[in-house]
Amino acid sequence: MSDAPLIDLTGKTILVTGASRGIGAAAAKALGAAGATVIAHYGSYREGAEEAVAALPEGRKLLVQANLEQAGAARALWRHVVADYARIDVVVVNAGISVETPFEGTDEQWDEGWERTLRINLLESASLIREAVAHFSANGGGAVISLSSWAAQQGSAIASLSAYAASKAALKAVTQTVARNYAKDGVLAYVVAPGIVGTRMSEISAVSRGGIDKLNAVLTLGEMVPAQELGTLIAFLASGTCRHLTGATIDVSGATYVR
Repeated sequence: MSDAPLIDLTGKTILVTGASRGIGAAAAKALGAAGATVIAHYGSYREGAEEAVAALPEGRKLLVQANLEQAGAARALWRHVVADYARIDVVVVNAGISVETPFEGTDEQWDEGWERTLRINLLESASLIREAVAHFSANGGGAVISLSSWAAQQGSAIASLSAYAASKAALKAVTQTVARNYAKDGVLAYVVAPGIVGTRMSEISAVSRGGIDKLNAVLTLGEMVPAQELGTLIAFLASGTCRHLTGATIDVSGATYVR
């Protein structure tokens, strides 16, 4: 039996946004373990990004900081990265926030929440995808892997997260548009749509349902999705093994949401 890894990303350079926590950190670890050079983006929590790529040798990792709440930050991030690496093979568009925008809240809370959510989850993410598509098209191909949500498919079960659901639905549409229009240039694009993942961001869901135990009780497998499973899936998609999966939305909810 061969000792070769099931997923081999040796020679690939991959940018992961939001790599300091949750799904992004799990993805950075899985991609690095599979042999990739990992560019780990973080906003403010550098220690988390450092931990995510700690196992990698210095020549196979780079930490980059960017505040994606600022207009144009993603474009500047990409251009900084390609100044260090002439060839990027995959971008994992993961950075995101879940800000409450309650219908019963104040006008200021509504406006600020929507603006922050759309800036990070959609506008800067779409800008990053645009830069990546131009780079991939000029360099023989590449892949975009976007993190959406099951809330993008069915709306959020939490009324105060309408902005989050809308932003993730729009990101899905951007990614699928790339898949449909740039396949001829060798650009693949995938959407990963998790359910409730065991990360810090799931705290709102847990509180709204009366705690972790009550939250788990409504999930088919009785538990939140482990972030490590998403990391493994992202590494598989990054390998390009299944090119004809491009354009697909992959639901990862343990059958709690089934289409």
